Amino acid sequence: MRPCALTTSGPFVQAISRQPQRAPDGAPVHYERHRPELTTLYRLVQQHAATFFAQAEDAAGADLPQLVKDEFDAFLECGILAHGFLRLRFGDCGHDKLVAFSCKRRGFCPSCGARRMSQTAAHLLDHVIPHVPVRQWVLSLPLPLRLLLAAQPKRVTPVLQVVHRVITRFLLKQAGVKTDEADSGAVMLVQRFGSAANLNIHLHCLVLDGVFRRGTDGAPEFVEVPAPTDEALQTVLHKVIMRMMKLLTCRGCWSKRRVRLT
Repeated sequence: MRPCALTTSGPFVQAISRQPQRAPDGAPVHYERHRPELTTLYRLVQQHAATFFAQAEDAAGADLPQLVKDEFDAFLECGILAHGFLRLRFGDCGHDKLVAFSCKRRGFCPSCGARRMSQTAAHLLDHVIPHVPVRQWVLSLPLPLRLLLAAQPKRVTPVLQVVHRVITRFLLKQAGVKTDEADSGAVMLVQRFGSAANLNIHLHCLVLDGVFRRGTDGAPEFVEVPAPTDEALQTVLHKVIMRMMKLLTCRGCWSKRRVRLT
């Protein structure tokens, strides 16, 4: 069985501030409506979704969750004018444009998924992450823990908090400051699938590669820390495992005899 694993990559630095770009004065701006019905993916789902559902249910001996079918149904309606649209009229030229409604789903639609991804990234860069080095930490979990967190989603947040506390204390120690003198920051993201679209709950953590402390003038001052060594990663991982197991055991949803994590 695959054990817990902790990896890092980076650091990454925002070189320049992103600013909205305006089209040159007088340059024409053309809007082309997205036409999902012309894509290969749309035609495959439209023609074979019902067969796929039937075969999957026969193999499992049970009905698929309705939310799965709803996701595919919403994809087939996304961007299709027949399922609703917004009509835009331009006052200067009198021309009209039709903008089809989108499904805004998170699970399957590549158009809405890409839009949400871009909007989230832009928000993080413009309004959340400061212009300091950022390192990505990735924590993968053994299969029993993935299944536990999938079946009990309310346990995911406490696990995230454990990981955040352990990494933050490691950074404070690396910077040589006390816990009450400085703090770090992180964006914790839960990914629920693997590269094969399989159930694989794991954590992506964008962590400032250092800590902020109060400077002599009272303004926050960033202290960058060196990249963690392999030995340091193993130490951090061991602390994460021990505290995560203690948390889940104390809450009565895990037994120490169920799995060996190291």
